[in-house]
Amino acid sequence: MEHPTHFVHTLRIPVRWGDMDALGHVNNTVYFRYTEQARIDWLESLGFAVLVGVDEGPVIINASCTFFKPITYPATVEVRTLIGKPGRSSLPTYYEIRCVGDDTLYAEGAAKIVWWNPGTGKSLPLPDYIREIYPHD
Repeated sequence: MEHPTHFVHTLRIPVRWGDMDALGHVNNTVYFRYTEQARIDWLESLGFAVLVGVDEGPVIINASCTFFKPITYPATVEVRTLIGKPGRSSLPTYYEIRCVGDDTLYAEGAAKIVWWNPGTGKSLPLPDYIREIYPHD
């Protein structure tokens, strides 16, 4: 990763047969599901209940993934979540995707979280409990 990051979470997810496409490897859209699940799992580990109907919470404003090596069934992916320096209302997140038992980096990705009010559609300041996770300079 090119940006200063801080490791925050690891999630292991079994690859399902249906995750693969006609080319015999995990479809590229599934990698975004893996990082989404890792992000949700991390937020839930902080005590944030990611539910519909909340007054505030995270929304993703962009996401990217670079694919280095195809993943095939059977495997268990390990998604490492890292965060970058928080902004006023945003938090950059980064992901490393490997397979358990293999140090090869299969893919890496990023997604920018913005804290917002779903009712107004406007951004809100990041909660202190998230802001304080990133090491202070």
